[in-house]
Amino acid sequence: MSASDGAGARGALRGRGPAARPAGSDEAVEVPLTFDDNRLASLVFGQYDQNVAHIERRLEVTATALGNHLVIKGPADAVETARRVFQKLYARVRTGGSTLTLGDVDGAIREATAQATLFPAAEVAAEADKPHFDQIATRKRGAVRARNQAQDAYIKLLRTNELVFAEGPAGTGKTWLAVGHAVSLLEQGHAERLILSRPAVEAGERLGFLPGDMREKVDPYLRPIYDALYDFMEARHVDRGLQTGTIEIAPLAFMRGRTLTNAVVLLDEAQNTTSMQMKMFLTRLGEGSRMIITGDPSQIDLPPGQKSGLVEAVNVLDGVEGIGRVRFKDVDVVRHDLVRRIVTAYERAAHGDGEADRNPNPRRRPLA
Repeated sequence: MSASDGAGARGALRGRGPAARPAGSDEAVEVPLTFDDNRLASLVFGQYDQNVAHIERRLEVTATALGNHLVIKGPADAVETARRVFQKLYARVRTGGSTLTLGDVDGAIREATAQATLFPAAEVAAEADKPHFDQIATRKRGAVRARNQAQDAYIKLLRTNELVFAEGPAGTGKTWLAVGHAVSLLEQGHAERLILSRPAVEAGERLGFLPGDMREKVDPYLRPIYDALYDFMEARHVDRGLQTGTIEIAPLAFMRGRTLTNAVVLLDEAQNTTSMQMKMFLTRLGEGSRMIITGDPSQIDLPPGQKSGLVEAVNVLDGVEGIGRVRFKDVDVVRHDLVRRIVTAYERAAHGDGEADRNPNPRRRPLA
C-alpha cells in the first residue's frame, strides 16, 4: 500500500481513538469511526455485518455499524487493535474494490495484533504507511496478498531461492500459494511449463484397484492440485495446458530418470515420500528450473518404521545455499478459524503429558 493509500485510509476513519492511553490499559473505552465512502464501508462490514461480528468475537469488543458509521467499545488495547483492523480492511477494499472473506479479516487481525506487539501506540499511524505483506499476482485472481508473516516469508523465499521447503499443518496455504506462484511464473514467461506431483499414498485407507486409464487412476490423489490450478487459471487455459504439456500433473513414481529444465516443479504431500524417493526427486532439477516441496510432518501415512523423505531432507540440506525453508504453525492456519483451533488442540495433545494420554480418566486405575 502506498503512502497516499495509508493517508486516505486514515482520513476515512474519523473520531478519537485510544492511541494516547497507556499501553496495557484495561479501561473500557468507546471509539466512534466514520468512513468516507458508504459503498466501501459496506464491503468492510460484510454481508449482514458478518465481518464486524467476526472481529467482535476474535478481539472481544463490541462493534455497532450503522450506515458508514461504526462504534467500537471494549478494553482500550482491544479497541485500538480493532480500529487498526478496520483501517487495514478499508485500505484493502479502497485499492482493490473487492469483497472481503473471513480469511482476509483474520489476516488483518493477525497483522494488526503483530503491529500492536512490535510498535508503540503512538507509532501506529506511521506504521500504516509502511508496505503490507507481499503478494503474488495471476491473470484470473489478480493480486493475492499474504495473510500472515509466515506466508509473507514464504512468498519472499519463493522469489529468491531455486528450492523451497514448506512445512506445516493443513490450511496454512502451503500448496495453494505454491501453485499460485508457479502460475505467475508461467504467465510472466519465467518458466515454460509447470510440473505438479505428489506421492500416491492412501491416508490410512485401502481403496483397492481403481478403474480407468493411468490419468483416471491418479487423478483422485492429485485433486487438491487441480483445485488450486483452477483457482488461479481459467478452466480453458488449464485444459489447454494439460493437452499441450505446458502443465503436467503426475504421480511421483513417474519422475524417475527425467531432467526437468525451464520448469516450476511442485511436490505436494512430501511427508509421504521415502528417503529414496525424495533424493530421486531432488536430483531431477535441471537448468532454469525452480522446485517447491510442501508437506505436513505431523500427517505421515507411510508404513510404521519407514522414515519420511521430507523430514530427512530438511535436516540433511539445512544451510545449503539456494535452498529456503519456511515452517508454518497452527497460528498460521487461514482455511477456517475452526481448523486453526482443531490443529492447535491436536498439537497440544501431542505435546501434552504422556501419562495423561495413557490414562485420560485419572479417577480410574488402568486395568492390570
